Amino acid sequence: MIAIIDYDAGNIRSVEKALVLLGQEVWVTRDRERILNADKVILPGVGAFGDAMRHLEKYDLIDVIREVAADGRPFLGICLGLQLLFESSEESPGVKGLGILEGEILKIPETDGLKIPHMGWNSLELQNDGRLFQGISVHPYVYFVHSYYLKAKSEQIVTAATQYGTRIHASVERGNVYACQFHPEKSGEVGLKMLKNFAELT
Repeated sequence: MIAIIDYDAGNIRSVEKALVLLGQEVWVTRDRERILNADKVILPGVGAFGDAMRHLEKYDLIDVIREVAADGRPFLGICLGLQLLFESSEESPGVKGLGILEGEILKIPETDGLKIPHMGWNSLELQNDGRLFQGISVHPYVYFVHSYYLKAKSEQIVTAATQYGTRIHASVERGNVYACQFHPEKSGEVGLKMLKNFAELT
């Protein structure tokens, strides 16, 4: 059973559909007990960092997420869900993130010829043998929609990076915590393979 955390953020249903397509049993929920009883948990979402943290607080989900991340069950943050795992974001000064991982969420720099938000397909440079990327080709293309990006404190947790005006840490893994800035549920066969790899983690 995979629990998808519902905190009024966009893009939750597309993640659910992708997992159902893979034959997974899925709960979309904000119920504490259901989340804590799930085998795996996903925090998806698109939207603003500050609004998202307020919604997580409103629904008493902050401590639940920290508990899941601490107890060893596979946990996956997608897009905004990745950003929320870190301490703060330039998008919402003064708003604290979950602080589960260390790094900065920064505004993508203005660069001639590049539009912000970054919307579209980019290739990934894989590193550090990420478990989500097992069985995936060396430079896979995935789909991004974002204006802010991760600069992780440690390269050791970075499993994929891409270039878009700057070097973007596109995916990270530390212990049972996984996260990606791009949308695997919108990234074709590559993304479905990543979600399958997550669903099969033990």
